Amino acid sequence: MLEARQLVKSYGSLQVLKGIDLEIRSGEIVSIVGASGAGKSTLLHLLGTLDKPDGGQLLLDGEDLTRLKDKALADFRNRKIGFIFQFHNLMPEFTALENICMPAWIGGEDRKARATELLERLGLADRATHYPGQLSGGEQQRVAVARALINAPSVVFADEPSGNLDSRNARDLHELFFQLRDELGQTFVIVTHNEELAQMADRKLEMRDGRIV
Repeated sequence: MLEARQLVKSYGSLQVLKGIDLEIRSGEIVSIVGASGAGKSTLLHLLGTLDKPDGGQLLLDGEDLTRLKDKALADFRNRKIGFIFQFHNLMPEFTALENICMPAWIGGEDRKARATELLERLGLADRATHYPGQLSGGEQQRVAVARALINAPSVVFADEPSGNLDSRNARDLHELFFQLRDELGQTFVIVTHNEELAQMADRKLEMRDGRIV
């Protein structure tokens, strides 16, 4: 479903990724681990098209993303890719329901019914009209998960999604990923320092010095 072929990326004279080959199957949960500076987040940003490689190919659902112009790439990203970050990045002036709907609104669609369904599925039905500042850290991160799922993406990329949560909320979030995989067939690629989550994944990939080892 997702394939990277010889992805390379440099920042100035520093080569961060040194030819990454990777295949992700639909419905798979893949964890990416490694020391700080190994290239994990850079790889995730390239796979999620938040940044562009200096060389190589990236294919998602058969589409070569390295050939798309900026606007077409942004449209594709909004429709096909979901993101979850360590800091939820919710907009404080919008309710939980409105934050979840945001990617759909950007694409010109109204998906309040799906947003409401996701809130119920994630145990947040009674939080729909609450603002982020009225939610706990675990609740905010679940809203961010729902936002990532609103457009039914092919893949969700998560960068240290439980890094800002206590151990109980982190465990709940990890279990949620597998529940969503089992119930919705959702694909996840997760960069994490949490060894428990990394071991739970279908595959654990270790990065070192810009390569998958």
